[in-house]
Order: sequence, then C-alpha cells, then structure tokens
Amino acid sequence: MRGRRAVRMFQVALFVFIVALIFAAGFGQAVLQLWNWLMPSVFGLHPITYWQALGLMGLCWILFGGPRWWRGGGPRWRYRMRERWEQMTPEEREKFRDGMRVGCGHFGSAAAEPKA
Repeated sequence: MRGRRAVRMFQVALFVFIVALIFAAGFGQAVLQLWNWLMPSVFGLHPITYWQALGLMGLCWILFGGPRWWRGGGPRWRYRMRERWEQMTPEEREKFRDGMRVGCGHFGSAAAEPKA
C-alpha cells in the first residue's frame, strides 16, 4: 500500500515537472519573440536571449503575480471587510474614510470640493 502511494506521488511530481518545463519553454519563447520584435524598434533596446527572457518572465511573476498564497487569503477578505464595516458605528466609518483619504488621496466624500 505504501509503495503504491510513493509511486503515485512520483508520477504526479513527474507530471508537474513536465508541465512546468512545457510552460517555461512556451512562454519563454513567447516573451523572447515579443521582446525582440517590439522593444528594439519601439524603445531602441537590445535583443535578449532565451535565458534572459526566462529570467524576465520569472522577475515579472515575482513582482506582479507571485504564488497565490502570497496575496493574503484570496477573495475572502471582502467578506471579512464587509462584516467589519457592518459592525462599525457611523463615527468609526467616517474615521476610516478620513484615514483612507489621507493615505490614498481623495476618496469619495459626501462634500466633494468643486474643481476650480
């Protein structure tokens, strides 16, 4: 029984590895072709190699995407925030809005200032 499980886990790991290789090869080539087609003519940048394209793709993944578990709970935060919002008093809500205005710029106040 234990041997079957180990074989199954190995098969799954091998499948994931092969899919990751195909993904890297395909998207790496796509990034390479798009970069070398657009960037030198539009911005005057140098063409890149396949390995630089893979590195660029990895860097973008880390900076802009990353693993799903880095994002802090997925869409559940909306439900938690709604529950917190419903439990706030009107004074607490206004204080929260004021804090958002300070940190995020103008944030939908009822008494909006007219544009001059």
